[in-house]
Amino acid sequence: MTTLSAERIGGWLLGPLAWLLVVLFSTSLALLMYGTALLTPQTVTMLGTMPFRDTLLWFVSFACALGIWYYTFWLVIAFFKRRRSVPKHYIVWLLISVLLAVKAFAFAPVSDELALRQLLFPLLAAALMVPYFKRSTRVKKTFINP
Repeated sequence: MTTLSAERIGGWLLGPLAWLLVVLFSTSLALLMYGTALLTPQTVTMLGTMPFRDTLLWFVSFACALGIWYYTFWLVIAFFKRRRSVPKHYIVWLLISVLLAVKAFAFAPVSDELALRQLLFPLLAAALMVPYFKRSTRVKKTFINP
């Protein structure tokens, strides 16, 4: 497989890359917390005493966190390899981030103020980065490898 000479990752593309790396780090920490919870005997017995619906939701949440971690990890690798599919997948990743923030706003037992703060940043990032990834010539010149 040969890689074409592309522009280096720089300029405004450093922002989306930094966002990806921060999300990868934070989801890694969340998965670490899930893992330590599963290794603690008290949590395992608590999960056994919870209603089936709550236990199922806990494992669905764990599976979603694992899926987000994997997708973010794959996207970071593709970003560094300057794959042609990165702009499309980055837009999908941003939309998933917005959907997860809306879900947290609607269903999480947190204050509305905190949920709005968590919703604001993904909405702002999507509003700024989606047009940039769709129209920028730098993006088109950077992500050219198959």
